[in-house]
Amino acid sequence: MDSSMDHRLGGRYEVRSLIGRGGMAEVHLGFDARLSRIVAIKMLRQDLARDSVFQARFRREAQAAASLNHPNIVAVYDTGEEVVTGADGRGVSVPYIVMEYVEGHTVKDLLSDGTPVPINEAVEIVSGVLSALEYSHAAGLVHRDIKPGNIMLTTDGKVKVMDFGIARALTDSQATMTQPNAVVGTAQYLSPEQARGEQVDARSDLYSTGVVLFELLTGRPPFKGDTAVAVAYQHVSATPPTPSSVTPDVPDQLDRVVMKALAKNREDRYSSAAEMRADLIRASRGADVNAPATSVWAAAVGAGAATETMQMAPPPPPPGTDTADRTRTYAPAALATAPAGRADAAEEEQAEAARRKKKKRTLIIAIVVAVLAIAAGLGVWALNREPDTATVPADLVSMAPDDARAALEAVELVYAEGDTVPSDDVAEGLVASSEPAPGSQAAIGSTVTVHLSSGPADTTVPTGLVNSSPDSAQAKIEAAGLKWELGDEESSDTVEAGLVSSVSPKEGASIEAGGTVTIRVSTGKAEVQVPDVSGMTQEQAKTTLEAQGLKVGNVTTVDDPTRAKDLVVSTDPAAGAAVTKDSEVNLNISSGYVQLPDLAGMTKSDAEKTLSDLGLSVSWTEVPDAAEAGTVLGTEPRAGTVAQGSTVQVTVSSGPSTPSPRPSSPTPTSDSDS
Repeated sequence: MDSSMDHRLGGRYEVRSLIGRGGMAEVHLGFDARLSRIVAIKMLRQDLARDSVFQARFRREAQAAASLNHPNIVAVYDTGEEVVTGADGRGVSVPYIVMEYVEGHTVKDLLSDGTPVPINEAVEIVSGVLSALEYSHAAGLVHRDIKPGNIMLTTDGKVKVMDFGIARALTDSQATMTQPNAVVGTAQYLSPEQARGEQVDARSDLYSTGVVLFELLTGRPPFKGDTAVAVAYQHVSATPPTPSSVTPDVPDQLDRVVMKALAKNREDRYSSAAEMRADLIRASRGADVNAPATSVWAAAVGAGAATETMQMAPPPPPPGTDTADRTRTYAPAALATAPAGRADAAEEEQAEAARRKKKKRTLIIAIVVAVLAIAAGLGVWALNREPDTATVPADLVSMAPDDARAALEAVELVYAEGDTVPSDDVAEGLVASSEPAPGSQAAIGSTVTVHLSSGPADTTVPTGLVNSSPDSAQAKIEAAGLKWELGDEESSDTVEAGLVSSVSPKEGASIEAGGTVTIRVSTGKAEVQVPDVSGMTQEQAKTTLEAQGLKVGNVTTVDDPTRAKDLVVSTDPAAGAAVTKDSEVNLNISSGYVQLPDLAGMTKSDAEKTLSDLGLSVSWTEVPDAAEAGTVLGTEPRAGTVAQGSTVQVTVSSGPSTPSPRPSSPTPTSDSDS
């Protein structure tokens, strides 16, 4: 292949050895580096890639074919375009299609030795083709080029139809079957309406399938000729032989199926691939079929045809072509014998009338063939005529629309805008490509379709990044054609430390091709502070802790004068301490009791302060004692556990006791005093 193509298409498809070549495309073995799988890559020939009609049809039909997903259809994975440098040094945009790589061989290879295949095998192959056509016709896509070369047989016996839509690109480019050096093989499978240049439909595919079935059963196509025109003419006017007339072991039921599929009038053919497939299967089993006797078709075409075999010159070839060995035999279906003799004048008159009639018929046929030949010649002339051309401006890409219009009109070309296309290199709103491509030739006065850039193509952020290692995430992101950067670390309740905890944009989100994905690595679970729950009930404390992502651990009752019974006294860890989420916090709950210490020996003031600190009331009793006055002698209750708010009776010393004074004796009185 050209050295200009020695790289990855679309940044992912390696183009390897050439494995096939057709009239308009080349097929290479390829490798999808992103998905690590072997593929087949079909590329439009560079000389045809400059034709805007070829390019437009190739794109549209490739997109339609890519929507087909059926086991009997070669899958289309991707489509794209690649700008390559042609032999003349100019760039040209070459469309390509990435397809399923099928190991096996074509039916064309199977028939290469001209030997019929076994009947059961022929039925199986054509049933697979009809199954594929049933699916594609339901999707609104007519194949238009069913032939042995487009039918693959895999190594495990599956039937695969390929090249959906490629024939349409060739047809729409106005190439004709009379063009010199046209591929005769394709003409052998044309429906009559295709040969006449009329619009085709699903029944045209069924005709071509009937031709393939005929060839499988007999080893040869129903019509042969020296030129494509000769073959196409027979498709339009001649009755095909029955398969059994070539290969005697073909049963009558299969003859009927083939002949109905090859009916000249499409209204007389099977109405659908499903109907033909059902009849084919019935025929293979020896059952009755929904097709008429084969004699019906000979009568339909033979009516009004010439009545004996005659030699006829082919249509005159285009100027400059070789005219040697151009004769062919025209064999109408209905044969009649010449008059046996001249018994009398009446017989002679009848014979002369018959000769005049035959001569007239021959003249009519010759005129028809001459008209066809003239039309063919005109078609070739029109195709080979070189129109006045202009060069599409080479600097069209990256122009603003108004500038592009002015540049095209300056060289007498017509500006038209097509669909926008993504571009990694051209800013949104500017010209990204054109049909024909910049630098190519176009007929003066023809239209150049300009495609404006919609900006970089979107892709999606890979999945499976979260919970993976940063190195693994980087590899996945770069494999998707994206850039990556490491953001700030963050805590995560669900992702362990050291792994990717989040990405931005999110996994699966749409992102511009070549965009940047930011990954953040987990530091583990977040830290929180233990809230102050002192003075709360146990239930209130539980609710408060859980709101912070913490759990209640052990609950212990403690004697504490500061908190009423059943209220939280303190926590462990203490309020304000930093802990990770989901940690347990132990609660200390007030029992409603305090510990009364032994106050004996304290001063009255010290005892009073101690009892006040414990939230206890006090009642004082003084008694004389040898101890210094104001010294506590004891309490009631004694030291130990007492209920909060209790009253404690405290006995203190009033000091040593003093003897009471003796009473004085009365003084005697005199009589005179009394």
